Amino acid sequence: MMAAKDKNRQDRPETEEAMNENEQNEIIDNDSTDSETAEQNRGFHINIHILLRCAIVLIIGFSAYTLYIWNKGVPSDYDPNYQTTDFDIEPLDNIIPLAPDKLEGHEDDGVTTILCLGNDPMTGDSGKGGVADWIAAKTNANVYNGAFTDTTIAAQYPTYNDWYMIDGFSFTYVATSLASGDFDAITQAATYYYDESFLTTTTMLASLDMNSVDVICIMYDGRDYINKHPCDNPNEPNDIITYTGALRTGIEAIQEAYPHIRIVVMSHTFCHTINEEGNYENGDRTDLGNGTLSHYLQRELDVCMDYGVSFIDNFYGSVNEDNYLEYMTDYIHFNDAGRELLADRFVQCIFPELAQEQ
Repeated sequence: MMAAKDKNRQDRPETEEAMNENEQNEIIDNDSTDSETAEQNRGFHINIHILLRCAIVLIIGFSAYTLYIWNKGVPSDYDPNYQTTDFDIEPLDNIIPLAPDKLEGHEDDGVTTILCLGNDPMTGDSGKGGVADWIAAKTNANVYNGAFTDTTIAAQYPTYNDWYMIDGFSFTYVATSLASGDFDAITQAATYYYDESFLTTTTMLASLDMNSVDVICIMYDGRDYINKHPCDNPNEPNDIITYTGALRTGIEAIQEAYPHIRIVVMSHTFCHTINEEGNYENGDRTDLGNGTLSHYLQRELDVCMDYGVSFIDNFYGSVNEDNYLEYMTDYIHFNDAGRELLADRFVQCIFPELAQEQ
C-alpha cells in the first residue's frame, strides 16, 4: 500500500513535468504563430504605405504634366503681318423678297427694269460712270438713273421754298412725285436750277411708265449726316425734315401707288466730315449733334424693317474705315472702283444668280 502511494508520488511529478513541457511548447507555438502573424501584418501595412506613396507620386506627376501642357498651349496660326480685306463685323444686310400678293393684278412684261434714286454715288462724274451705270452693265437690265447730285433724303425745310430749290429734289419730293404723277413743282425748280442735268432727269422721271418698273434702288451717301439733319422726330414719325421721317414718307408713297415694285435701300458708306479748321474728322467717331454715321445706319435699317423693304449695308459691307482710301477720292466721293464695288454689292444681294456668273 505504501509502495503504491510512493509510486504514485513518483509518477505525479513526471506527469506534471510532462504537462508543463506541453504547456510550454504550446506557449512557444502560440508565440511563434503570433510572431508570424505580426510579421505578416507588418508586411501588409508596409505594402499599403507603398501603394499610397505610389498613388501620390502618380497624381503629382500627372498634375505636373497637365500643367506643363496647359502652359505650353497650342500653336497659333496668327501672323501679325498678314493683311486681309475681310471684315471683322458682319454686314447688316436684310434682304426681303417681294411678297407674291403684291404682284396680284400686275402684268409682267418680261423685262427687268430698275429705277435708281439717290445722289452722287448714283450719278457719278458728270452724270456718267455712276452706280446706276455699273448696275446696268452687270445685270443687262433696263436701268433708269433718277438721281440728283448733292441732294439728301431729308428736306431742309418742312415746306418747299423757291429760294431753296434743291429741297424739291430730295428723296421725299421725288418719291411723292413718282407716286402721284405730278411733277409740276420739281419741273419748275429744275428749269431754274443751275445744273442742267436736273431738268433732263426730271423730264425722264415724269415720262417713265412706273408700271414697267420692277425694282427701285435707293442710295444716298452720308450727306444727311454732314448736313446735320435730325434722325427722327418722336412726335411726328413722318416729319420730312428728319432722316427717317423723309424715308418713311417716300417709301409709303411708292408702296401705296405701286405695290408691285420691289424697293431696295442701299445704305451710305463710311465718310468724313470737315471741321471749321478744314480738317477731316472720322464720321463714325464724330457726333455733329444727331449721332454718328453708324447711328444713321441703324435708324435707316429700322425704317426698312418697318416697311418690309430690302436693306444693303454698305457701311460695314462695302467702303469702310479700313479701305476707304482705295475707293474714295476725297471725304465723301467715290472713284470708279468704289462705284463698281457698290454695284457689285447690289447684284450680289438682289441678283445672286447673276453674281455667280460673273
